[in-house]
Amino acid sequence: MPLTNAEDRYGSVTKTFHWLIALLILTLIPLGLIANDMAYDTAEQLATKAWLFSLHKTLGITVFFVALARILWALTQTKPASLHPERKLETFAAETVHWLLYASLVIVPLSGWIHHAATSGFAPIWWPIGQDLPLVPKSDAVAGAFGAMHVIATNVLEASLALHVLGALKHHFIDRDSTLRRMWFGTTTATTPGGTHNMRRPAITAAVIWAVAIAFGAGLGMSGAENDGPAPTALAEVQSDWQVQNGTLSITVNQFGSDVTGSFADWTADITFDETVQNGVAGAVEATISIGSLTLGSVTDQAMGPDFFNVEEFPTASYSAEIATTTDRTTANGTLTIKDQSVPLELPFDLAIDGDTATMKATTTLDRRDFNIGDNMNDEGSLKFPVTVQIELTATRAAATN
Repeated sequence: MPLTNAEDRYGSVTKTFHWLIALLILTLIPLGLIANDMAYDTAEQLATKAWLFSLHKTLGITVFFVALARILWALTQTKPASLHPERKLETFAAETVHWLLYASLVIVPLSGWIHHAATSGFAPIWWPIGQDLPLVPKSDAVAGAFGAMHVIATNVLEASLALHVLGALKHHFIDRDSTLRRMWFGTTTATTPGGTHNMRRPAITAAVIWAVAIAFGAGLGMSGAENDGPAPTALAEVQSDWQVQNGTLSITVNQFGSDVTGSFADWTADITFDETVQNGVAGAVEATISIGSLTLGSVTDQAMGPDFFNVEEFPTASYSAEIATTTDRTTANGTLTIKDQSVPLELPFDLAIDGDTATMKATTTLDRRDFNIGDNMNDEGSLKFPVTVQIELTATRAAATN
């Protein structure tokens, strides 16, 4: 069987590309649906869900590269002529569907890949190319836009694939021509080769359909990112001897062997501190954290759930401590309360004061089990027990009042 195409037949390379991509797509679609709908109430269920998603993502990237090779090969080949050029509407529809399918094979996996690269955590890609993409930032907005685009693009792919299959079956069982047979292996030529292809109008039509789908998906993703889930508890501003101007409160968890870092967008700290105290209690801190303001990559929704932070019942956490100084360090000694579980926490930190501006940095490690977080994940292969907490802030001294 010849490798290359001719006017009345497809070559073996084109046929191999066609059926390999068909097999991959028919595997990927149900795989994604099953993984997406699967519960993850236990460590075993979560591990299975993650494995299925990793397989889905890995095969998706395979489709992307196979599709690129298929398109490049097609550009070098003669395309067999239409068998029924006199059926102008049918030929136009078939060519439009072909263009939709070609674009789908690039847009669907690429949008999923960008969504993966813009988030962190959960199900890694198994190809040894890393989890990131150049020019793609870690961003909830980017992830939301491309996640929704991936869903919409998949719908376009499924509709195009259904039309393509129905068209092939019509040709085979109703028209009884060689359309389907000449794409199967073996040397099958068209029985009545017809005219040339008019590529321009079907390509433009497919491009318009894709432009609408992409715009709709991106808009849906952005609006979903803004409105997804309940609004976090908004914390009132506090007046403090040292007023926090800016800072970050971040946590890092390790899931399936990969670190996932997120941060709380809303937290307050009421700080008193006398830097003239060289040895003893020099102040105090009362901090409140809005749990719902946490973003934690692709596992944010999971972290908010009842088995983890349970944000609906416990919307805030708090830390109350005295600040003590010695000749060689400054330490906050107090109690951290999460989900009504209060645990003593000693927090040494680096402190630098320049006039009326103070900068503070601290890192500590907590055990999530102390706060009944992730009790259903008792296997560190799924979610490790230690959680790293990092704090950085800049505060200014409040003006003295008379």
